[in-house]
Amino acid sequence: SRSAMDHQPKFFENLSGAGKAIAVLTSGGDAQGMNAAVRAVVRMGIYVNAKVYFIYEGYQGMVDGGDNIVEVSWESVSSILQVGGTVIGSARCKSFRTREGRLQAALNLVQRGITNLCVIGGDGSLTGANLFREEWSGLLEELAQKGKIDAEAVKKYAYLNIVGMVGSIDNDFCGTDMTIGTDSALHRIIEVVDAIMTTAQSHQRTFVLEVMGRHCGYLALVSALACGADWVFIPEYPPEEGWEDSMCVKLSENRARKKRLNIIIVAEGAIDCHNKPITSEKVKDLVVQRLGFDTRVTILGHVQRGGTPSAFDRILASRMGVEAVLALLEATPDTPACVVSLSGNQSVRLPLMECVQMTQEVQKAMDEGRFLEAVRLRGRSFENNLNTYKLLSHKRPDAELPKTNFNVAVLNVGAPAAGMNAAVRAAVRVGLTEGHKIFAVIDGFEGFARGKIKEISWGDVGGWTGQGGSILGTKRTLPAKYLEKIADQMRTNNINALMVIGGFEAYLGLLELSAAREKYDEFCVPMVMVPATVSNNVPGSDFSIGADTALNTITDTCDRIKQSASGTKRRVFIIETMGGYCGYLANMGALAAGADAAYIFEEQFDIRELQANVEHLTEKMKTSIQRGLVLRNENCNENYTTDFIYQLYSEEGKGVFDCRKNVLGHMQQGGAPSPFDRNFGTKISAKAMQWISKKLKETYRKGKVFANTDDSVCLLGMRRRNLVFQPVAELKSETDFVHRIPKEQWWLKLRPLMKILAKYKTSYDVSDSGQLEHVAMLPKEAESGAI
Repeated sequence: SRSAMDHQPKFFENLSGAGKAIAVLTSGGDAQGMNAAVRAVVRMGIYVNAKVYFIYEGYQGMVDGGDNIVEVSWESVSSILQVGGTVIGSARCKSFRTREGRLQAALNLVQRGITNLCVIGGDGSLTGANLFREEWSGLLEELAQKGKIDAEAVKKYAYLNIVGMVGSIDNDFCGTDMTIGTDSALHRIIEVVDAIMTTAQSHQRTFVLEVMGRHCGYLALVSALACGADWVFIPEYPPEEGWEDSMCVKLSENRARKKRLNIIIVAEGAIDCHNKPITSEKVKDLVVQRLGFDTRVTILGHVQRGGTPSAFDRILASRMGVEAVLALLEATPDTPACVVSLSGNQSVRLPLMECVQMTQEVQKAMDEGRFLEAVRLRGRSFENNLNTYKLLSHKRPDAELPKTNFNVAVLNVGAPAAGMNAAVRAAVRVGLTEGHKIFAVIDGFEGFARGKIKEISWGDVGGWTGQGGSILGTKRTLPAKYLEKIADQMRTNNINALMVIGGFEAYLGLLELSAAREKYDEFCVPMVMVPATVSNNVPGSDFSIGADTALNTITDTCDRIKQSASGTKRRVFIIETMGGYCGYLANMGALAAGADAAYIFEEQFDIRELQANVEHLTEKMKTSIQRGLVLRNENCNENYTTDFIYQLYSEEGKGVFDCRKNVLGHMQQGGAPSPFDRNFGTKISAKAMQWISKKLKETYRKGKVFANTDDSVCLLGMRRRNLVFQPVAELKSETDFVHRIPKEQWWLKLRPLMKILAKYKTSYDVSDSGQLEHVAMLPKEAESGAI
């Protein structure tokens, strides 16, 4: 990390691509979001005055040359953001593996003056690119000897710069938390599992689902976490000897507990501890022979690669694409080829070959049966997922559980957010495993005051991960007016700790309860809050549960609206999003949907800005893209309402475009939670419950729990790369209480991205990027914010 003393801030306006030519290609298996990356590279390249070329059909097109390598314009990448796969094609290429093939490719690039390559693909594609770069000068010399290029060209195009982006649905690349396409593939899997669950429920069936991942179990593992599967088989963590027995015992126990369905997830590369494959058919036959359960196999296959990219993948790919162009502009002959990747919530650059070597190490470890090592090499995010899965899926027999005699209450506060139920489930199950009794509070603080509280068991929360809204019920009411009654309830039920899952009201509620500690001893217990709100406006956390689901709803709706607009031509849509005063949904929704503008409270705007936007759209209507999309946060300005902006655009656009408006409303709070929200909710909530156990041990004195320090009332949030517990008292100074938002918000840094991709002149501070990091083998203790 850089010190504040380090250089002046670095702005991208000062980086010019004039005289440079950048070519972009997609290679290897396709992945959703590749198009978003291609679009970002093309637009950012053109924005900095470089020439940008498409190379069609991956390396095959580079070798074949001709009209496979074409210069492109701004409009060339219009309307591809919402399309899955890759519009420039991808092919497996034999000839690029030969020196002759690479010689031909080099000639094709030099003839067009291209010395900057942006490769979007898996580790094979990136390794090929690196080899090409190492051979480059030798290839040019050979071409000069053969008289195909002159000595001048050898000098002029002496160096080839390469930047990679990892597009692979398997998430099998070391060095990046998420590869482009992984989140979308999870969306496909979860859609299928949700659909299968309803039919399995009807017939009391067992379903064996086979998901992709020949060498990497990420998809299987995370989808098992996200749907609460009974059993999962992955290549990195083969089951122990005798797994057949333990699996069958587990399935029949679940049936005995009145669970009507079983879901078993198998990665296509799953193996046992002798490196023998475990196939979905084998698992099915086993269940049928031993238990006689009605069992079906579903192989998801290429469905997982298809469909529209999720909001997460579009934003990830757009961020990476822009970062890739910056990396190419700053590359020198001495910098190693790099990949742009994501760590926690930050874009980073890593040396390409370090990542590739580490990825190959994992495979080697698995081949040699060093499975624990393989899991560790996969990185923190993978390891976290595995540990959480192990914690939540198997109920230990009561006799084996510790007994702590502590009672922990769990409640939802604020507006409903998708993923709340996944968080409650994780909290309940981890709490029970730790030996506590767990009490569920119905209807937030209001229900608490009325004594709506009941003990909740392991089985009560089965099947909760995929449910939207809040099953416990949630209210916005704050505790201040019920302090007396809540204290009574805490005393009556002997509650020793509180876990609150909710939005800004939950944060205010904890502040009120901790302020009431001097008056009521009952509140002198550990309390923790897990942020869950679609608005993502809670201080102390970059993300809150529910925001990703809402973002996907907004993105899907915008896609449909754009489609209707491109049918009518010359139409501009004004779309109002939720978020209170927080512009997260409007801003990120605009980035994911490819909007022309987003009006938010955090960035004041005036009539001149509105005028400029109208003129910008008028210019746009003269091109081949004859539609516009404008997002407006519900509270961005009290006078420039959605109606006002709609009327202004209608008047100013007369004769050029017509206008429609759309208020998205409460659909943003509904729907089944996205894989991200299920996973984030599950992991963050499990961690919060473990913190409660630790605090209970620390504050237990002479037969009772007594906690009255600031650090016993915390909010667990994700900050940049880590999950951190922060005392709510310390977050006060970071909060704008009038507008219910944090004073500083990380995503405002992405604001210029949207403007660049929509062709506005803007300033963009890129001081954070440009440092080449190294692939660290993180120490075991390192706690990661990786999802």
